[in-house]
Amino acid sequence: MSPHTNEQSSSHDDNDMTTSLGGLALHSEAGAPHVAGNGRHGNVTGGHCNKGFSASYSNTKSNTNGNFDCTERPLLAGVYAPTPAFFDPSTEELDIPTIRKHAVRLAQGGIVGLVTQGSNGEAVHLSHAERRIVTAATREALDDAGFRGVPVIVGCGAQSTRETIELCHDALVSGGDYAMILPPSYYKTLYTAQSQYDFFVTVASESPIPILIYNYPGAVSGIDLDSDVVTKLSKHPNIVGCKLTCGNTGKLGRVANAAPSGFMTLGGSSDFTLQTLIAGGKGVIAGLVNIAPRACVDVFNLYAAGRMEEAEKMQAVVGRGDWGAIKGGVVGTKSCLQSYFGYGGFGRAPLPRPSPEKAAEYLADFEELLLLEEFLNSGSREEDIHYDKKNEFSQLVELERMLV
Repeated sequence: MSPHTNEQSSSHDDNDMTTSLGGLALHSEAGAPHVAGNGRHGNVTGGHCNKGFSASYSNTKSNTNGNFDCTERPLLAGVYAPTPAFFDPSTEELDIPTIRKHAVRLAQGGIVGLVTQGSNGEAVHLSHAERRIVTAATREALDDAGFRGVPVIVGCGAQSTRETIELCHDALVSGGDYAMILPPSYYKTLYTAQSQYDFFVTVASESPIPILIYNYPGAVSGIDLDSDVVTKLSKHPNIVGCKLTCGNTGKLGRVANAAPSGFMTLGGSSDFTLQTLIAGGKGVIAGLVNIAPRACVDVFNLYAAGRMEEAEKMQAVVGRGDWGAIKGGVVGTKSCLQSYFGYGGFGRAPLPRPSPEKAAEYLADFEELLLLEEFLNSGSREEDIHYDKKNEFSQLVELERMLV
């Protein structure tokens, strides 16, 4: 599988905000730019404006104004990265240069797609305007670096059907290719199985871009969509995949084998990449990719090449590293990026800022994985095997010897 200046956003009222970013006009809901042209997906009709929304919203994408192109960016089997939103450590304003730099680093590591406004992207800490800016900056950075074919999936979950659809439109005008949707959860005790099903059907029918179902019980008060519901939803022409962060590989296998051909059943964590592929899934969307994209991608590549022994051993190293990411969440991920790569900063308040001692602890959790990433980036050469770490990481050294 082929791999594929600190700028700050101004603070304005979201109802009249217009931000220009590299030629992308990003307007608020009250003034969203009209986008017209040929439909990008056969099941979405051109020229349709959703009932109840401003006529400035359209289901189609155009290149007539020079801002967006109509290139199809299919979802490919492989590894996807849910990118963090980066902030200035003093002001907490968006750090656009770091957002751009990180997106390109991930693409250079071989990922096949990026996700903005996922759990790692602190979507719950962003205004609608900031969400659009992050997605647009990511799309622009990929295009400028020659990764025009890498799709951008945008987290668009919200508590109401109406706002979720609104965010899907925002994703489109910001350069997003797909929307990823969590089920609503605030009124959990009042929802029925049918109301959750109807939510996804309505959003999919009204969204101008295809959607993926995001099943992450930990983020939605324990709501866990079962394989029957996901399989039934997979039949909708505008629902093209799912991310299963529940970790239930039995469910994943049932969905992967019952959904229509081409449906992207994706695992939601790097620690079960190999298990996902064996069960019939197409890949993963995993936060650990932000730290070690090449190692995460190589688990997929080794499996695809039929090199199962190496794939299993690399999965073991990746899985141990992912435990650090699971424990530390976005705080630990950003801390590692800052300690090891020199960028990353902190999450927005009220997320805690780790002490120097805690930052060292986070970095130690990723040490073995970072050594593997270093080895892979150097070309997997004999002279780069970490023999000096054999006592601490004997399995790592064994894997590196196999990869030379």
